[in-house]
Amino acid sequence: MTAPALPFSPDLIDDVLRRALAEDVGAGDVTTLALVPADQAGTAVAYAKEAGVLAGNAIAARVFTLLDSAVHATPLCADGDVLTPGARFLRVEGPLRTILIGERVTLNILRHLSGIATLTRAFVDAVADTPAQIVDTRKTTPGLRLFEKYAVRVGGGQNHRIGLFDGVLIKDNHIAACGSVSNAVKKARASVHHLLKIEIEAKTMEQVAEALEAGADGILLDNMSPDTMAQAVAIVGGRAFTEASGNITLESVRDAARSGVDLISVGMLTHSAPALDISLDIEG
Repeated sequence: MTAPALPFSPDLIDDVLRRALAEDVGAGDVTTLALVPADQAGTAVAYAKEAGVLAGNAIAARVFTLLDSAVHATPLCADGDVLTPGARFLRVEGPLRTILIGERVTLNILRHLSGIATLTRAFVDAVADTPAQIVDTRKTTPGLRLFEKYAVRVGGGQNHRIGLFDGVLIKDNHIAACGSVSNAVKKARASVHHLLKIEIEAKTMEQVAEALEAGADGILLDNMSPDTMAQAVAIVGGRAFTEASGNITLESVRDAARSGVDLISVGMLTHSAPALDISLDIEG
């Protein structure tokens, strides 16, 4: 699977990495500065210790060149590649001090993003023979949302809203504030521009019917059983897109897809993906 283009600028990458390095290095790596001479050069290779989908390789490589332009980081695999145990995917050459100082930030990024891509790929594969698309949510790590949503796309998933600014999603608290599903849709329609779709959460079949009557573009079926979702999809009849949401797991995602929904949003892709086991070793 070909990796998507990075959906953010090099400046954003550098900003995130500089903050991560400042957090980890602080005033200096006292261990490495005490043990490794400034003129000692070396080579290190990053490799997988378990099977998974690689994500964040180019981002991680940038850690070393931010620390020292004399370091050369060469990706050996591309994001989206499936790694087998022992697969080498990044070579780093240059001052050994720099390699050791940047090691932990690099591995943290690679482990986290590759874990997200790996879990996403598992969900995508589970519904591969259905029309349903796997999408992420806003349940992300503060400051890392764009990185994490990129990793979801590397794994074959799609992105839901990036933030509160690029789509209308009316949730239960919005409905409570407006008094009804109909009022919420009406107010949203009167306020946002015509290019923004309006999606609304529905917990009951009555709310599904009300949302459809109000002209919602999409209906989020919240914590419904597969059978109830199938009934909702039949009622909607293609007049709006439908999204399954709420405690979707690898064990339940296929049943959700069989209901006929268009989208399945999975919060655990970003908030609970286990880190992929990855290491960086000095050669020689």
